[in-house]
Amino acid sequence: MIQLRAFTICIFLFFAFSVSAYSQQVKLLNIDQLNERIKNGKDSTYVVNFWATWCAPCIKELPHFEKLRTEHRSEKLAVLLVSVDFKSKLNSGVTPFVKRKNLKSEVFLLNESSPQEYIDRIDPSWSGSIPATIFIKNDKRKFVESEFTYEQLLTEYKKL
Repeated sequence: MIQLRAFTICIFLFFAFSVSAYSQQVKLLNIDQLNERIKNGKDSTYVVNFWATWCAPCIKELPHFEKLRTEHRSEKLAVLLVSVDFKSKLNSGVTPFVKRKNLKSEVFLLNESSPQEYIDRIDPSWSGSIPATIFIKNDKRKFVESEFTYEQLLTEYKKL
């Protein structure tokens, strides 16, 4: 009986910690925090993709960002996937989606209340449509508001 109880407790703790550790993978982030993160990594190249769980073109291109990160892991490259889903969807939508898709890049949920304010701060030319991606290396910055094939993504990355 004691062994069964210990086994049950171990199984419960395993799943509790697995879910807890996983849910930490998707973090809330506001624009100031995103800018600070990029500013602190001056010698790195950042590829920041804005997407949502309900956006079919976004979902289609996510594997390309994962492939870019994997194939260029020896380089100073940071791929940041920033979801623009509602904050209320963090636990019910975004986190399960990230788990289902097995995303390994850093995933964030944008924690901003006014889309127009954060859209203008990301890039004044952004209409707000997604997917959208920013490529940043040192003082170079390129904003692209469209879906990528892997070849297009790689080309933009190499241009920096």
